[in-house]
Amino acid sequence: MSTINVLILSKYSRLGASSRLRTHQYIPFLEKDGFSFVVSPLFDCSYLNTLYSGGYISKLSVIKLYFNRILTLFTCCRYDILWIEKELFPYIPSVFEKILRSFGCRIIVDYDDAIFHNYDLSNNPLIIRLLRRKIDDVMALSSITIVGNNYLEQRAIDANARNIQLIPTVVDILKYSVKRKASPDLVVGWIGSPTTQKYIIDLLPVFVRLSKNFDFELHLVGATKETVNSMPGIAIKLFPWSESTEVERIQQMDIGIMPLTDGPWERGKCGYKLIQYMACGIPVVASNVGVNFDIVNGSKSGSLVEDECGWFTALSELLNDRHLRLSLGENGRTAVQNKYSVQTQWRRVSKIMKQCVGLRTK
Repeated sequence: MSTINVLILSKYSRLGASSRLRTHQYIPFLEKDGFSFVVSPLFDCSYLNTLYSGGYISKLSVIKLYFNRILTLFTCCRYDILWIEKELFPYIPSVFEKILRSFGCRIIVDYDDAIFHNYDLSNNPLIIRLLRRKIDDVMALSSITIVGNNYLEQRAIDANARNIQLIPTVVDILKYSVKRKASPDLVVGWIGSPTTQKYIIDLLPVFVRLSKNFDFELHLVGATKETVNSMPGIAIKLFPWSESTEVERIQQMDIGIMPLTDGPWERGKCGYKLIQYMACGIPVVASNVGVNFDIVNGSKSGSLVEDECGWFTALSELLNDRHLRLSLGENGRTAVQNKYSVQTQWRRVSKIMKQCVGLRTK
């Protein structure tokens, strides 16, 4: 079999979680199966470092990044497959995707987030008018549309996408291990980013109640000092996020949490935090929103909650019962090994890509 050449047009470099998980982490596995890759992110590491540190990103720097991508598009005919993460250019009509399709390019597009709501739920009437169906158009013109959950799948169905594949967001199970902590101190943990820390702050009343009954620390990985300022009286430890230390931080937790509000954006999320906790054998408590139901209910790895009372009850039970924590954690680890790991999903991705170029697959 000849080598299949793939151009990955990711949104971010490896620093961006969605790009790292939905495309980059599959590369070593697929390279052993006859694929060759060139990765061309739209937003590079410098952009992300500035974004995550709260620095200023000039319009000129974004224009330069867009121009670099346009130059890359002139090379597309060299490749058997274009693997696009979400869209080629945010807030630009799908003109470039349509041009590539008109030239016969085979396009695989991947979604792990409800980015179509950037447009159809925008507060700007002009954006709604011009772009509300942009992502639907990209889905419809692509050879294959890969989605990370049922909410995104339904959007692809409504968009008349021609070949829809549901692949969950997964982890490399070999990078995650169950490691029992040496310290007896109880830790409730969360991992995320400044853009999602608002969900933690919303749980302040729950943590205030818990702190009156239990001695525990709240470990926040990837949050800013705003969370500490917004949650007085709670024993919080902040840790910067990095790819090299995130597993170690999770291993120090006794319980992993994923609070969300129930809205259209949240229904489009793919539950990556939960899968990370589960991969380390950590029991989970999560809002009963979107894909969280499928992950937690299907794995029997923790509790789904609806309100503050549910959060207090679920966390109290786990803080009280070490054996329950261990049992649920084992269930979660097993679920990741069987379904939510790159080791179990890469062959599906390989099969999909071979189908895209018309190769016979086993």
